[in-house]
Amino acid sequence: MNAIDNFSCLRRSPLSEGLTDDQLRALTGITCCRRLQDHEVLIEEGKIDNSLHVITEGALAVTRNLGKGDYTTIHVLRTGDMAGEMGFVTGRPHSATLRSLGCTQVCSFERAAFEDLVTDEPWMIYRVMQNIVQVGHGILRRMNAEYVELTKYITQSHGVY
Repeated sequence: MNAIDNFSCLRRSPLSEGLTDDQLRALTGITCCRRLQDHEVLIEEGKIDNSLHVITEGALAVTRNLGKGDYTTIHVLRTGDMAGEMGFVTGRPHSATLRSLGCTQVCSFERAAFEDLVTDEPWMIYRVMQNIVQVGHGILRRMNAEYVELTKYITQSHGVY
């Protein structure tokens, strides 16, 4: 991918919402885009990875380890979604493994390179962090809604399947 393609791919993601073209160019300058093969692991559960990833084409399965080499898919991230945002912000180990579903393209950048832009691009940094929080907030809202629905189902069925 070249810089123009990287720019276009990132422009379509929620990460770039509210960014000017110049700010997005600065972000594109620290971004590396690559293709993942089917089932390739992008992020491994329990590992620390200080990268933020934007899915620009394809999908990633969010999986949890069940032990003995087995795993379960708990969610699927699609084109435009961000991945690894909580680890990017907190520096803590990831709670799930992300596996490519088919050929998937991601654009990624490291926290250290992002922090190097603070002096020259403070408003861009602010906007990107604001966008990351909004994505996290959306995930939390969906999880809360699913919890309420599950609780209603269990209550109404009295725990009988």
